Amino acid sequence: MNASAAPIRTTCPYCGVGCGVLATPAGAEAAVVRGDPDHPANYGRLCSKGSALGETLSLRTRLLAPRIGRETVSWARALDEVAARFRAVIDAHGPEAVAFYGSGQWLTEDYYVANKLMKGYIGAANIDTNSRLCMASTVAAQTRAFGEDAVPGCYEDLELADLVVLVGSNAAWCHPVLYQRLLKARQDHPGRRLVTIDPRRTATAEGADLHLGIRPGTDALLFAGLLDYLRRDDRLDYGFLERHLAGYGETLAAARTTAPSLPAVAAACGVAEGDLARFYRWFARTDKTVTAWSQGINQSATGSDKVNAILNVHLATGRIGKPGMGPLSLTGQPNAMGGREVGGLANQLAAHLDLERAGHRALLREFWNSPRIAERPGLKAVDLFDAIAAGRVRAVWIMGTNPVVSLPDSRRVRAALARCEFVVVADCEAETDLTPYAHVSLPAQTWGEKDGTVTNSERRISRQRAFLPAPGEARPDWWMLTQVARRLGYADGFPYESAQAIFVEHARLSGYRNAGTRRFDISGLADLDPRGYDALPPLQWPVNAEAPQGTARLYAEGRFGHGDGRARLVAPRIEDLGRKLSAGLPLSLNTGRVRDQWHTMTRTGKSPRLSQHAPEPCAELHPDTAARHGIANDSLVRLETAHGVAIARARVSADTPPDSVFMPMHWSFRNASAGLVNALVNPLVDPVSGEPESKHTPLRIKPWRPLWQGFLLTRQAVPLPSVAYAVRAIGRHHWRHELADTRAPGDWPAHARRLLGYPGEAAADNPGDEWAEMHDLRAGRYRCAWLRDGRLMGCLFVDRAALPQPREWLGGLFARESLDDADRRSLLLGKPLAGEDPGRAVCACFGVGVNTLRQAIRDGQLGSVEAIGEALRAGTNCGSCIPELQSLLAERG
Repeated sequence: MNASAAPIRTTCPYCGVGCGVLATPAGAEAAVVRGDPDHPANYGRLCSKGSALGETLSLRTRLLAPRIGRETVSWARALDEVAARFRAVIDAHGPEAVAFYGSGQWLTEDYYVANKLMKGYIGAANIDTNSRLCMASTVAAQTRAFGEDAVPGCYEDLELADLVVLVGSNAAWCHPVLYQRLLKARQDHPGRRLVTIDPRRTATAEGADLHLGIRPGTDALLFAGLLDYLRRDDRLDYGFLERHLAGYGETLAAARTTAPSLPAVAAACGVAEGDLARFYRWFARTDKTVTAWSQGINQSATGSDKVNAILNVHLATGRIGKPGMGPLSLTGQPNAMGGREVGGLANQLAAHLDLERAGHRALLREFWNSPRIAERPGLKAVDLFDAIAAGRVRAVWIMGTNPVVSLPDSRRVRAALARCEFVVVADCEAETDLTPYAHVSLPAQTWGEKDGTVTNSERRISRQRAFLPAPGEARPDWWMLTQVARRLGYADGFPYESAQAIFVEHARLSGYRNAGTRRFDISGLADLDPRGYDALPPLQWPVNAEAPQGTARLYAEGRFGHGDGRARLVAPRIEDLGRKLSAGLPLSLNTGRVRDQWHTMTRTGKSPRLSQHAPEPCAELHPDTAARHGIANDSLVRLETAHGVAIARARVSADTPPDSVFMPMHWSFRNASAGLVNALVNPLVDPVSGEPESKHTPLRIKPWRPLWQGFLLTRQAVPLPSVAYAVRAIGRHHWRHELADTRAPGDWPAHARRLLGYPGEAAADNPGDEWAEMHDLRAGRYRCAWLRDGRLMGCLFVDRAALPQPREWLGGLFARESLDDADRRSLLLGKPLAGEDPGRAVCACFGVGVNTLRQAIRDGQLGSVEAIGEALRAGTNCGSCIPELQSLLAERG
């Protein structure tokens, strides 16, 4: 394949927006990637992560062949081992002693085969996925309210609404393409409003007309208060209530009790009474209102109730399924929705059939012609790993995800897997934090190689098409599962030789004995041949005889999925705000994402430009909190909960509430020795959805004062140094390590040579090697640099305090073929020549640094984001850096 090949239409593998991508191969490890202007999710726009996809295709760290232990083996031997070990456990201990744990990175076809094998042939429901960690609360709430897990609206509603409410969603960073669509609509239609509701003042709030910085956990109370306000203001749609809803009397009464007055709600939520009144008034008097939410709502021990509180106000006003109005869940992963369609969670069946209804189980068993069907819900993610720890689950197959990093109380998860009788890991990466626990490792295909479908947040099914050859012996997950199913004796049920064959069966099942009882219906696609499947355009389900081109919105007519056809209002539980906080653990840990990284960075961590904006794990805390605990900005801090300890760089910001600390979730032990946030997070879950509480863990924080701090830059990848604090990030021509420890080596020059991989006595074999160093024992300062034939190979800077030397400028020296005398003099001084330091990256899309921006604003008299864009291109692609550009403009005054 080469760059002159025609671009392939595929779908971005990151968030649930589901952006269309045009990918043109440029060799086996690269591609030119741009947005698909014809895809209705993004119309050609991509975020910083999507724009950098072509930089993430390196094979350097890929798993390219099956392994048993550390031994490379054939596929036949690996698959025989998996099947034999699973069969032995099932025969000895029953089907519920085995489990699958999958991923929102799976394609729908992978999900379908995994669920069919586990639930319809093995006969247990022990299959869950990392979607449990992000969207399960919405699944539970929508099922309670609508009778089916179906999103009523679509992205266009964000552009048609006169009022958009974003709750627990930093869309500017986490769903930036949708956020830019929303901002463009407001720009084109002055007078439309945006409200953000979030304890943190995130980048999303910068574009809002009103930000409500509520106390953590008070979302359900705020929306219960809104429901009662709508009743008192006579804004309920009583006709819709009477004809199409049940449970409204009890829910309205509960709202009156729990939210007796607007002042009481404002006080409990910690917001100004006038601001709350303004929001309630805008909502009450604006028919075209969309409320969208994401992980700030879902990742809670009462997440299901929070979502139902939002659904209540839309149902009670009849604002659902109509253009420009309705509730809209913004999913976190590319195929979280597709997984739900095929029963991807432990409490679901495929095609939106109900696992706890005997008739639905019989229907599915009949369609699959399977020997058995799971008769009760399986173990949800946190419970699954508890069962592994207890020995009730003895064999687990983990696919496309890394639970030792992403699950709460990760120490307990690691201990569970260490005791597990048999662990299979299917992954594209050769070495992750999960690898040491694998008895068998299977090489999976990844984005660019996989073929199938995904479904985005607005129910839109899109094709993900392969544009690169599968490297080594990598295979699709559905193929691995099919091969094991055949070895278990189920060959008749798993005849699949292509993703198309699986999708067609999935489509046929969706219409099987449906008769309109389930909204999920793609039977209109059940006759696709391979050519039709390959050409499948993006479509929103339902896609059937009545809607052959798909369906944008649901429920406007008031027909819901419960047996009586009515939706349900659900009175939410109100969270205890002081849960487990104490003098010993006085703060609340809130976790989330940074702008340019994704999950555990196995993909985004390969992109130099995505690693520059936030290269270290950080702990964001309010100035008052920092002062109270003696913490300075950019210093290192120790965070401790009842579950573990972490070390991070302090970021002091008034955007975080005084009683809270925010820490991002991307760093694993592979790239940060002490930055794993889920080592801190408690395993408390929502009793309805099973989704973990990732937004509130009691915490204490204090300064961490190492004996020395430093940074290491190397041309080649080197092992993560064994020090108390070590963080690794990739640069454009180098690797960067931030280091600190409470102990110092006895011999810094010798230690530095080991860190850099300097050949030492073998230097005679490389006469072009040069070693320069500065060492001040009294000051605790050490610096060194290694050059080979004039090219910088590595450098180390160490001091007793944090080092201000510009990493970006030093990293840029690795791009030069040879360092001249001026560069060499500047190198160990750590002082760039005038104008050479671009500073920390602000715009990841175009690599524009903060110093470059400040100088351009000053020298060019730039007074607007648009002017910056014209001069430097910053802010002209995904727009997620625009809030920071606005802050830089504000500095100028």
